[in-house]
Amino acid sequence: MSKDSQRISYVKQADITDLEMIEELERCAREGTPRPESQAIRAHVPAIFKGFANNWKDSFRDGVLDTAIKELCRVYVSRSVKCEYCGNQRSVKAAAQGLAEDDYMDLLNFEKSSNYDERQKAALGYTEAITWDLETSDDLWDRLHKHFSEPELVELGYFIALTMGQQRWLRTLNIEHHEVMSGTSASMAPGFEDADSLKTSKASPEYWANKEKKSSAA
Repeated sequence: MSKDSQRISYVKQADITDLEMIEELERCAREGTPRPESQAIRAHVPAIFKGFANNWKDSFRDGVLDTAIKELCRVYVSRSVKCEYCGNQRSVKAAAQGLAEDDYMDLLNFEKSSNYDERQKAALGYTEAITWDLETSDDLWDRLHKHFSEPELVELGYFIALTMGQQRWLRTLNIEHHEVMSGTSASMAPGFEDADSLKTSKASPEYWANKEKKSSAA
């Protein structure tokens, strides 16, 4: 088996008869976050499919904290663990809350970047600590309590842990966009709207994962 071959098969859409799962897959194709491919993997175990869908809705798309903050944290995790499948998606709801493509560009350098305000930097510091298993200082917790309520910190911490675990798993599966229920650009980053543009973007030396691979090899 090639190292680039898909590790777990997609459950075929025609083989899914559960109406709740069908509706969720249709929502994924229409709205993204998540896209259908990852859910077609989880569909091997319907309880996991549904459990993830509910957890993601409650902790990311809905919840007590604005999605735009959680979206920055999600993509920070993508850049950190190098999950290209997750890192090439964008939240439509976060965009409606004002998040722009430039906001994703300097995530791994967030502390020194002028792209982020103090609230965003505090959230990203929380994400960094969880993702990289860092010690958390009183200073970090003072920053967090200054900008977020305790329910918001619970939701954000839970969400970071959820997306970190899922992204570390998905990156091992060699799945790609536009392979399940193709024909929609829902929640795709600019330059990844269809299979052809995705292939072109990933071949570019300016593609974020290629730049990070080059940096790691230097």
